[in-house]
Amino acid sequence: MSSGNAAHRRDLKGETAPAKPPIREALIAAAFRLFLERGYEQTTVDDIVALAGVGRRSFFRYFPSKEDVVFPEHERCLSDMTAFLARSADDDEPVLRVCEAARLVLRMYAENPAFSVQRYRLTKRVPVLRSHELSVVWRYERTFAEYLRARFAGRRDGILRADVIAAAVVAAHNNALRSWLRSSGQGDASAALDHALGYVQSAFGSPGGRSDADEPEDVVVVVARRGAPLWRVVQEIEAAQGRN
Repeated sequence: MSSGNAAHRRDLKGETAPAKPPIREALIAAAFRLFLERGYEQTTVDDIVALAGVGRRSFFRYFPSKEDVVFPEHERCLSDMTAFLARSADDDEPVLRVCEAARLVLRMYAENPAFSVQRYRLTKRVPVLRSHELSVVWRYERTFAEYLRARFAGRRDGILRADVIAAAVVAAHNNALRSWLRSSGQGDASAALDHALGYVQSAFGSPGGRSDADEPEDVVVVVARRGAPLWRVVQEIEAAQGRN
C-alpha cells in the first residue's frame, strides 16, 4: 500500500484525477480490504484480482500465495539485510553488526505504521498467517546465525554462540516491535528497539564495540616452585582452567 500523496494525471476533459496505483499495490490494497470485510479464509485469490481489476496471472507474478500478499516487503527486507551483513568489514563487532541489521527490519514496519498495525491485528486472528509469519522470522534468524557462524568460526562453541545470539537478537526485536504494534503504532519504535537490543549487546557484545578478532585470548598463569615435577604443573594448569 503506497504511503505518499497519490500521483495525478489529466483526463480527456482536462480535469485532475488520481492515477491508478501500480498492480502490486492495487493487489495489496484489494486483499486487505477483502480480508477485513469478509475474513481471510473467506477471501480467494479470484476475489482479490477481481477487486483489483487485474488477471489471476498478475497476482502470482507478484505473490507466490495468498499468505505472501500479507507480508509483501519481507523478501526485499531480507535481501537488503543479507547484503548489509555481506558488506561488513573484518573489524566490525559482529554482535553490534547483527543488531544494526535488525534495525532494518523495524524500519520496514515503521515506514507504514497503519498497514503494519492492520497486518498485526489480522495475523493474530488467523492461525495460518501466524505460521507463515513464524517461517519469515526463522529466515531472519538463520541469516543472522549464518553471518555469526562465519565470524566465530574456529572458536570454542562458535556455532552455539552464533545460534544463541541470533535467537536473542530476534527475541529482542520482536519484543520491541510487538509492544509498538500493540500500542497501534504510537511512540518511538526505534527507542524501544535500542533498549531491547541493549540487553543483547551487554550480554554478548565485546566491550567498547571491539571486534571479536581483537578479543584477548584466555591466559592462565600458574606459579610453581622451582624443580616441581611436570605432572604437578599440568595439574595446576588444569585446576586453573576449571576455575575459569
